[in-house]
Amino acid sequence: MSISLVSNLFLDEASSKIRSKPVPWEGYQRAGLLTSEELSLIKRVERQPRVKVESILVTSAQTYVQLYLRLLKKLARVDTLQWLLVAIADAIADHEERLPLFTNAVEWDQELPYQPLLRAIDTNDEFTQLKASQILTILLSSETAILPPEVLTPFLNTLASMVQSTNINKRDVAVQCLESLLTRAQARSAVWQKTGVLAGLVEILKSNPGPQMSYQVGFCLWLVTFEQEVAEKINAKYDIIPVLTDIAQSAVKEKVVRVVVATFRNLVSKAPSQNLPAMFVVKLLPFIRNLSGRKWSDDEIVEDVQYLKDELTVHFQNLTTYDEYASELSSGHLLWSPVHTSEAFWSENATKLNEKDYEQLKTLVKLLTESKDPLVLAVAAHDVGQYVKHYDRGKKIVDDLGAKRRVMELMSHDNPDVRYQALISVQRLISQPWTR
Repeated sequence: MSISLVSNLFLDEASSKIRSKPVPWEGYQRAGLLTSEELSLIKRVERQPRVKVESILVTSAQTYVQLYLRLLKKLARVDTLQWLLVAIADAIADHEERLPLFTNAVEWDQELPYQPLLRAIDTNDEFTQLKASQILTILLSSETAILPPEVLTPFLNTLASMVQSTNINKRDVAVQCLESLLTRAQARSAVWQKTGVLAGLVEILKSNPGPQMSYQVGFCLWLVTFEQEVAEKINAKYDIIPVLTDIAQSAVKEKVVRVVVATFRNLVSKAPSQNLPAMFVVKLLPFIRNLSGRKWSDDEIVEDVQYLKDELTVHFQNLTTYDEYASELSSGHLLWSPVHTSEAFWSENATKLNEKDYEQLKTLVKLLTESKDPLVLAVAAHDVGQYVKHYDRGKKIVDDLGAKRRVMELMSHDNPDVRYQALISVQRLISQPWTR
């Protein structure tokens, strides 16, 4: 397992400079923090060409692993921590066989190897935090046993903060760390509980990232959707289907389309009822049909596109106009699609909102109450007016659900279309006597 599993230009350039910087090792010895033997070992490798250091590690890897970890635990100066982190990263670079020397350090010290690294990611120094995150990811990814929760939880807390940071290097390293960690079911479940991680990933996608970052974030989302609970709830919580659709439609790299399509396959195969309505609203089927006509170099994308095309066709081809309306409601994305403005639709279907204890009407009122999107608010206000226009008893029900009060509030909304639709709706709510 290579250290390049998490690579970053800032880390690479800073590491080169740190290798040549002097560290006051003699001062540590005088202060009693370093033995003469430890000082001698350090002097053999300090500021030496990497080839020479590697020749020493070939025969003395265990000795130096223990030395680096002991010093990382007891020393605190930033420049010293930086040097030790670079030395550790160099020792494991392209040497997967040395990883157990680090992970097994717990056998001779319960705090090693992870507690000093966790303290390092909690520092204010950017390099120290990112380099320690890089090393933590490599070590945790190599573990064959269950990851210690006392290590995984604080590390994910840090990654959640980093992935939401405006600092490009922090976001870059955090996303790469997550790409590696999320291959483990334990980490996927833990991340689902850490709302900041997924919220941060979705925000990155909304910020129009480059192809590589789009792919890496998409890869993270693909991994988490292997978990059943995540597949069922992630779109309701983070609205990822329209975001991922936009990313795929504007993608110029095949790998970006591939990872989005693979994520959609997970969502459809694991939780169709929760995700198909949103896919209908974003018109995913026409887009998938377009993808099926393209030439792809990867057989997996061909298979996933065909799967989605077949599944979406089966589910969407026989939808009634009311099914289409219900899909919009369920997705939370109300649009000015023809059903909303069709008098015939409302005359025929208004009472269907009453079915299953007013389930669909309650969903409409929830959107009216909770949405921040002016388009959704305008359409929802309009639909409430249409409902009471075409169902005589609707006014009492709407009032009981709190929709009348909310529509009246929206008459002073900042958006002119919301104000207009709310006004029309209120006129319908008060223009006729209630039928009890």
